[in-house]
Amino acid sequence: MTREKRDEDLFQDSTMTFGEHLEELRTCLWRAILGVVIGFLIGIPASKYVVNWIQVPLRNALVDFRARQADDKVQSRLDELVKDGYRTDIAAEASRRQLAPKEMLISPTELTRKMGIDLGNQTAPKSTGKGENSTEGDELVPITLWQPIVGAENTLPTTLSMHEAFAVYIKAALLVGLVLASPWVFYQIWAFVAAGLYPHEKKYIHVFLPISLGLFAAGVATVFLFVFQPVLDFLFMFNSMLKIDPDPRIEYWLSFVLILPLGFGISFQLPLVMLFLERIGMFTVQAYLSSWRVAVLVIFVIAMFLTPADPTSMILMAAPLTVLYFGGILMCLFMPRSRSPYDDLDETAT
Repeated sequence: MTREKRDEDLFQDSTMTFGEHLEELRTCLWRAILGVVIGFLIGIPASKYVVNWIQVPLRNALVDFRARQADDKVQSRLDELVKDGYRTDIAAEASRRQLAPKEMLISPTELTRKMGIDLGNQTAPKSTGKGENSTEGDELVPITLWQPIVGAENTLPTTLSMHEAFAVYIKAALLVGLVLASPWVFYQIWAFVAAGLYPHEKKYIHVFLPISLGLFAAGVATVFLFVFQPVLDFLFMFNSMLKIDPDPRIEYWLSFVLILPLGFGISFQLPLVMLFLERIGMFTVQAYLSSWRVAVLVIFVIAMFLTPADPTSMILMAAPLTVLYFGGILMCLFMPRSRSPYDDLDETAT
């Protein structure tokens, strides 16, 4: 009789039917969507600054690429000047100051006319033939101009359609909305999880929520601080190797910015998931330790799907996740699972 009363006390307020689970899921989803919408409306005025900020890694990578490209051109030009017997100190100084050479063709007669210089009876040399480098007998002379690499037009993302800039602006507002609403969204996720837990398990939600937000923020920060630059340098390396001039579009870059931090933020929840599963008794610390080789293999496979098709981003995700896996084991060791009320039932049944 005592056993039946104990069962009733433990289970009467903690179980949910399948339909109740669906209703709870619907409620949590609508609350999360409402939070994102509010964050989106708040983020619209800040979109301009966000778009400029998220372009920084791409601009830096483009500047580095153009600098290496300019060094190759400068070295080639230096070799030509040395061969022709000219001084090379000006070109060397240009290379040192990160100036990019730009070749142009000018007409001496047209240039002197616009400068107001009267050549008198002197005439420009006649071209020997009519070609693409000549016009009306006035031979075009090649000159080299030097322009700063930073801020040059070929170091900025581009758009290919009239509406693309507007679409980027809206996506940036959505990004701000997701960031602002992320604590509320995470709360709704954990609230849905808690609805299906027993009373002694629900207390973990209050501990896991702030840790979950911290891990998500750490994953996003890792992308912006340590991942974007190496990944872009790796990808641009193939442009240099294949002699292909990159012209990245801002819309593609924004999609990249949205996907990669999201993948890192979600994957960084690994220690928390491990601790939660250990708390509810699905896994033990011994199981985690004995299966670490399989876990590392699974981590690399998951990183392959959550990152773009390049090995650099995959390794940069898998390496911290491997560390976080063993961090999750340490969390389970230093935060051992307390005795569950169902242990008493098991002992009584035995």
